[in-house]
Amino acid sequence: MHDVGLRPRERAFIVAVTKKGIDPEIVREHLDELALLLDTAGADVAGKLTQERERPDLSTALGKGKVQELKELIIETHADLAVFDDELSPAQVRNLEEELGVKVLDRSGVILDIFAAHAKSVEARTQVELAQLQYLLPRLTRMWTHLSKQFGGIGTKGPGETQIETDRRMYRTRMQRLQEKLKEIDAQRVVQRKGREGLPRFALVGYTNAGKSSLMRQLTQADVFIEDRLFATLDTTVRSLELPSGQRSLVSDTVGFIRKLPAQLVASFHSTLAETLEADVLLHVVDLANPHYRDHMSVVDETLRTLGAAQTPMIVVFNKIDLIDDPLLINDAETEVPNCVFVSAERGLNITRLLQHMQETYEESAIVRTLTIPYSEMKAVARIYEDVEVLVRDDTDTDIRLSVRVPSDKLPLFMARYEKFLAADGLPISTTS
Repeated sequence: MHDVGLRPRERAFIVAVTKKGIDPEIVREHLDELALLLDTAGADVAGKLTQERERPDLSTALGKGKVQELKELIIETHADLAVFDDELSPAQVRNLEEELGVKVLDRSGVILDIFAAHAKSVEARTQVELAQLQYLLPRLTRMWTHLSKQFGGIGTKGPGETQIETDRRMYRTRMQRLQEKLKEIDAQRVVQRKGREGLPRFALVGYTNAGKSSLMRQLTQADVFIEDRLFATLDTTVRSLELPSGQRSLVSDTVGFIRKLPAQLVASFHSTLAETLEADVLLHVVDLANPHYRDHMSVVDETLRTLGAAQTPMIVVFNKIDLIDDPLLINDAETEVPNCVFVSAERGLNITRLLQHMQETYEESAIVRTLTIPYSEMKAVARIYEDVEVLVRDDTDTDIRLSVRVPSDKLPLFMARYEKFLAADGLPISTTS
């Protein structure tokens, strides 16, 4: 792990290769976001360059003329590196570095660098290191180009290739160890989650910097780290929350999403994101004050589909309404997203309404069933307490009757496992019994 605050700030020239016909405003917003990423990583933007092409050039992404123009701009602005908004192939990076004479990165490389700087826990550091190795493995060749540059010709090919293969083996061995370590951490997480079975679970999701951590602090009144920076939160934070009914529940906050999030990070952070996958209700936090909030919502929805959490019941929480001057913006958002709540996490506005909506959504998404279990099946009783929320228990002379709440997405598995115990009427037990 490294601290971006301790190293001198670099100067970066940022570049986008776009398809013809794309709205220039969208391109501008993407580059503004890349500039914000670079600021978080510890670099200042020296300038911006865009080129429209049907498809990126296979060898340099940009056309030859644009590469020359970029080289002149880098010299003129004293830039230390060139950063492309889209992922570059190892060959493109190598060719561009030779042409431009400066370090070349893509958006994925910048995001990985930020994650490495912000990773605090053992789990986050392990996940980031694995993602970095997966990203660097196909790019190892460029690290040994100095051999041919220094000596050239016959006799220099062997040592470089030998070293690359040695490094590749070392990377793969390290990656295997990290994957095994993450499996151990994941197993520990499963045990931790089992201890929380039966409690309603909510998970905050959203575009990075949407205000999830601020909202969590308002909901739970717990001390949660908040910083106005991209990816300030990498580790999952789970806190207790009391619903309006008085029922105890749990809410989790984890890493924010962003467009073009490197696939390596999504894969390596899977155990962290499992909190999202196992939630009963998702709270999709949206920065309504951001003019591109609809695009951000689409990115989050797509990421949730990738994770397999698209079917989980969701409440859209439009945040930062205290920064909205135009009431039409709120009307439009409410029309487009009926199941939504407007809040200001910073000022604590409308939090009570959100809590009520959370309780209602959870109760609507869960189904109540009654089970009758003979005393000879006490192991089943213990397992039911682990699997679902037990609302009422009635111990009779002959058996135990349980009224349970089952999340709708878990109902098929629950029915298959406990079908023989289901009461004929299927009705919940009266709380007066």
